[in-house]
Amino acid sequence: MDATPPRRKPQAVLFACGWNAVRSPIAAALLRHFLGRGIYVESVGVRKGEPDPFAAAALSELGIDIGKKRPQTFEELEEYEGLNFDLIISLSPEAHHKALDLTRTVAADVEYWPTPDVTGTTGNREQVMDAYRDMRDQLIQRIRERFGGQKRGSA
Repeated sequence: MDATPPRRKPQAVLFACGWNAVRSPIAAALLRHFLGRGIYVESVGVRKGEPDPFAAAALSELGIDIGKKRPQTFEELEEYEGLNFDLIISLSPEAHHKALDLTRTVAADVEYWPTPDVTGTTGNREQVMDAYRDMRDQLIQRIRERFGGQKRGSA
């Protein structure tokens, strides 16, 4: 008999990474794509980065547009709308530490999904895009495992 309790389905999910420019906005966009309006999803970074054109291109291949997404920090999100999330998924070690620190004042579960930082990938454009695609596809797999096989689109 499996002693692992079933995971409850969260109502609001926050994805977090270092700069909120690649991993967390990709993960948030993918979850929104798969679950639609059934769940509130946002993303943040420990620090504020700049939009990443490779991240946008990797999602564009799936018909997902993040062109208007502007990176934001935990503090900015808290100031604008609060940190009312029941699940924080951290994608980098520093974001995980920040999320765990928040649990002192925020009643949220925290999961750590180690995800490679592909921003340092070198090579030609196609080699860089391949790294972004691999990371995107890893996130798709994790999202499907965690939230079920539901999907709205063709990704």
